[in-house]
Amino acid sequence: MPGNCSGSRRAGAVSVPGITLTWWARTQWRRASPRGVTKRIDELVGIAGVSPPVGGSGFGRSGLRFQKKIFAMLVRGRLVLKLPAGRVDALVSAGAGVRFDANKGTPMKEWFSLDPESDLPWLPLAREALDFARSGR
Repeated sequence: MPGNCSGSRRAGAVSVPGITLTWWARTQWRRASPRGVTKRIDELVGIAGVSPPVGGSGFGRSGLRFQKKIFAMLVRGRLVLKLPAGRVDALVSAGAGVRFDANKGTPMKEWFSLDPESDLPWLPLAREALDFARSGR
């Protein structure tokens, strides 16, 4: 069953069909939202072509990837999604969050950072980002 611990507790690995989520990856996603995020990440990682966060350092270390392309990640406790620029504009205009800035001083057109106080459910947004990644744009 997805989400059940497997192996040594010290190793912190969690078994999901065909892959293993590290303790670090699950902890990062769990901290992002009290709304059952770890169960939802299991749903996304179970989709063909989607891989879990790899950890480490640098951009995208907490990112979910579709065929090596990041489509959702956690940065500073916020869900960050890659979406079409027009969709990001609409979400920002609606007050749901801001354009993501990777500490470079310039907000990115196709990256959206969801406000942690937003009532928008993150799973449909993450699926939307996955669809965008699948489109190859």
